[in-house]
Amino acid sequence: MTVATGLDPDQQQSLREQGFLHLRGVIAPDLIRRALRAINHDLSRGIDAARLPTFHAQTFCPDITATPAITDLFERSGARTLVESATGALKPVTSAQIALRWPRLEEATGVGRAHIDGLYSPTNGVPAGKIFNFTALACVLLSDLPEEFAGNFTVWPGSHLVHERHFREHGAEALLKEPRLELGAAKQITGKAGDVILAHYLLGHTVSANCSPHIRYAIFFRLESTAFTDVNRLGAVTDAWRDWAGLRAG
Repeated sequence: MTVATGLDPDQQQSLREQGFLHLRGVIAPDLIRRALRAINHDLSRGIDAARLPTFHAQTFCPDITATPAITDLFERSGARTLVESATGALKPVTSAQIALRWPRLEEATGVGRAHIDGLYSPTNGVPAGKIFNFTALACVLLSDLPEEFAGNFTVWPGSHLVHERHFREHGAEALLKEPRLELGAAKQITGKAGDVILAHYLLGHTVSANCSPHIRYAIFFRLESTAFTDVNRLGAVTDAWRDWAGLRAG
């Protein structure tokens, strides 16, 4: 299995304009198998139903999120090299979100509304009044998603630029008000296990309902540029490509 070591010019341009990029076949089958084995073994111990809202907002299987079976999906797969060709140097990955979506019996009526990560909710662990922004979101698919409404990672193409304009005008702290902006049409991303979806932090996104017969398995890595500090991090909200060295050079 050969994985490209950098984005080509067309991919770079698409990422600039759309705010996300679907990278196919990045993760080797043996890494996918090891991650799924670790997750399913952990699930075999049982799930505390009272903690389900927290698991959905933060992570399932919290005891294994920092183990090599999970972190190697980014660090040992070629994904880091590929992503860093766009972002420049990133801080080491020490853990990830294990994001599972179970099938539901009701039919879907829509995809919900877009959000940006790193803001307070009662279950996600972010303190009220704080903004925990980052550089990029990398979604690793561990199960095939051949159709929509299967728990798909869902994005609003180009919304990163809409958000950047808004925050330039109103300041980064306007994130705390969760502005309702016109973002256009949502796109549910279909794909195969081993695909990686790279998304800009400012890209509006959500997860679709899972009306398929299968559990959706995915891993999310929230990636920070090595240039990020507690002092300068909010500057990236009003300057979308500030820390994307590969795209600035392109």
